[in-house]
Amino acid sequence: METEQTRTCVHIRWMIRRDMPAVLAIENKSFEFAWNEDDFIRCLRQRNCIGMVAEEGDRVVGFMIYELHKNRLHILNFAVGPDQRRGGVGLAMIGKLLGKLSQERRNRIMLEVRETNLEAQLFFKKIGFRAVSVLRDFYEDTDEDAYLMQYRYQASAEELAEPHNRISRLAG
Repeated sequence: METEQTRTCVHIRWMIRRDMPAVLAIENKSFEFAWNEDDFIRCLRQRNCIGMVAEEGDRVVGFMIYELHKNRLHILNFAVGPDQRRGGVGLAMIGKLLGKLSQERRNRIMLEVRETNLEAQLFFKKIGFRAVSVLRDFYEDTDEDAYLMQYRYQASAEELAEPHNRISRLAG
């Protein structure tokens, strides 16, 4: 995995309004049934919804939209520009999310992947996601099924040895 990450240097940051044209361009090149600007705005107006972009230089080359839930992160939309795929951009974005996981709080990442999107299935499987169920007739635009994929946080031996009580951590 490290060789892919070193191939490209990307910066992951919060999505801002002026990123929308680049995000929409990547979305339209990536998906047959693409979100439109209203879909993005409606989603990002939700309190628990977060948008992030991957920048290479001053160019947006990927994005992800995810929801924060009490014990998990849920990826709603994730894409890398076709010209930047297999260069570590997707890995960098997922790495950002993995850094938000912990044993005590959010311990997994979930997402749905179209049954026909083999490229995405293989990408997420390679990182450690597993298909946990099939969601029949999941999409409104087709009668296509989706795979519900999940990544579970694995605590290190050091973490497991530490007390889980926040107060004892602060006092210790």
